[in-house]
Amino acid sequence: MDLSWQLWALGAAVFAAATAVLSKLGLQGIDPNLATLLRTLVVAVVLLALLLLSGQLQLQPLQSLPRLSLLALALAGLATGLSWLCYVQALRLGPVAGVASLDKLSVLLVAVLGAVFLGESLSPAGWIGVLLMGAGAALVAWP
Repeated sequence: MDLSWQLWALGAAVFAAATAVLSKLGLQGIDPNLATLLRTLVVAVVLLALLLLSGQLQLQPLQSLPRLSLLALALAGLATGLSWLCYVQALRLGPVAGVASLDKLSVLLVAVLGAVFLGESLSPAGWIGVLLMGAGAALVAWP
């Protein structure tokens, strides 16, 4: 069994946890919107440097890219920015564990949206797991 996607996903979870804690620390004495902008600039610079240094950036002329892909990526970028703005505001006001747990309700939303818009499906056990994650998020966020 190929576990490569699972390992990458676990890496994403570890870095997301670090992001939450470091963002909460970074909000001390800084406007949340400025903090988001600074964090975004670091992401862009580091990502560009890593991709260039590793030779893994394959540039293509924009006009050769599918329009639907460009639109979807632009909307995904917009959603990411809005998500980050909401996240730092929540971190400013609430406990990091509660904020992160509610943020993980995205797992439930992704499962539903993936089924509706992408035709993906989960097993019954998978749906139970997603619902339990949602319940767990609620239990952490609302004592």
